[in-house]
Amino acid sequence: MSGGPPAEMAAGLPRNYLRPCLLLLLAEGTSHGYELLDQVSALGLDRVDPGGLYRCLRVLDEEGLVRSTWAPSMSGPARRTYELTDEGRGWLHVVAGSMAEVSRSLDTYRRRYQRVAEQHRPVR
Repeated sequence: MSGGPPAEMAAGLPRNYLRPCLLLLLAEGTSHGYELLDQVSALGLDRVDPGGLYRCLRVLDEEGLVRSTWAPSMSGPARRTYELTDEGRGWLHVVAGSMAEVSRSLDTYRRRYQRVAEQHRPVR
């Protein structure tokens, strides 16, 4: 028996976690891609591929969850700016409710695991 968990049990955030993160950040205010790339790390996404972030924003735009426009920049070329739509805000509320349910389940699991771990702690 090996010392670590099986590969399929690797810890991590949900695969599509970037989507709700971008919607949440845009609910906080209109932004452009580079700012969003900077801000997602505060939500637990430390190594986001810039290309993946822009692809996700494009899909959210195509789905009508965000709206993008070109805005002039004082320090260079125009930048694409993103804002949350009403439909995106509705989706954000739904996914936040779903995440709250998952969080409650994980908290229950963690508490029960802590009890088991304490019962089987070696005596020194």
